[in-house]
Amino acid sequence: MPESIADIKKLNKTANTIRQHIIKMLARAGSGHAAGSLGMTDVFCALYFGVLNHDPERPFLQERDRVILSAGHICPVWYATLAEAGYFPKRELWTLRKLGTRLQGHPEYHSLPGVEDSAGPLGQGISIAVGMAYAIHALERRSEMVYCIASDGEQQEGQTWEAVMFAAKHHLPNLTMIIDRNNIQISGATEDVMPIESLARKYQAFGWKVIEVDGHNIAEIISACGKARAISEKPVCIIAHTIPGKGVSFMERDYTWHGRAPKAEEAAAALAELGKKRQV
Repeated sequence: MPESIADIKKLNKTANTIRQHIIKMLARAGSGHAAGSLGMTDVFCALYFGVLNHDPERPFLQERDRVILSAGHICPVWYATLAEAGYFPKRELWTLRKLGTRLQGHPEYHSLPGVEDSAGPLGQGISIAVGMAYAIHALERRSEMVYCIASDGEQQEGQTWEAVMFAAKHHLPNLTMIIDRNNIQISGATEDVMPIESLARKYQAFGWKVIEVDGHNIAEIISACGKARAISEKPVCIIAHTIPGKGVSFMERDYTWHGRAPKAEEAAAALAELGKKRQV
């Protein structure tokens, strides 16, 4: 757990490195999802370098905390974070979306060390996470945490709310959902496509504890996860307010980058911008 300003500065630099990996991966692949991957980098960095009980050398140790990615399209940030944490060689990142790669365009269960679920159809990941948390807590009487990473767009899915009700009924204290509240989806703004506000009040009404954070403040994210771990009577929803495309000015808040990869010139411009920020 980071304990000083120096630790947080180090994590911010790590997040910048991960963002650079993402740009290079997507540019080489020629396809993929830029906005959400860049936007959730600080959350993933906080989790893997400041929150989780995990061991890259023993990725499926029973006592590990679990990460379930429901928003499977942002798997580039998951892959890049896992590689940066030492789960597999970084050079494998450049095989994203290639034939025969372990880095599919959406994650495949156990295709890579640390990948805990297959994801693609939005709204299903929370059901996986709820089932896993229920088995760990209610059936096996263990204490490992389950973190589900979900998009705000998939809060429009009915299956999400069935799982949310189940988690509340069984008072799952080892379940934390982190929602990427970036306000966009593939066809526009969430509040134009299908409004989901007030998201916090919805989760509270469904029996969850809600914590809202700046999704780019790593110290705040780590603190929120610590509070969630300490809550013993109900599941927790952390709403992380993020900027899609964070770190690359011409991508930020532009929904058209939801499912786009940068071309060579765009990737060069993005890497140059991130490189300058790394030196600050």
